[in-house]
Amino acid sequence: MTSKQRAYLKKLAADLDTIFQVGKGEISENMVTQIANALEARELIKLRVLDNSAYSPREAAEEIAARTASEVVLVIGSRFVLYRASEKHHKIDLTAV
Repeated sequence: MTSKQRAYLKKLAADLDTIFQVGKGEISENMVTQIANALEARELIKLRVLDNSAYSPREAAEEIAARTASEVVLVIGSRFVLYRASEKHHKIDLTAV
């Protein structure tokens, strides 16, 4: 992903609501499946790491990205954004950026 594509995705993510939270438990297989399904439907999602989590936001972002075959777009504070192109519901065109 180029820096221009990353900047474009950051701009799109600014208005997104957080749809998942990583809490004190482990990042379970069920959570990974739900996140993968959300990525397939939306392509770009925002997540949050709670204060009581054993993961730092960067650690959680990297682990979830690796397990969902997605890319970390941004990590700011306790929030992070993931992107993965959808196979069926392609909405975001990065080739034009």
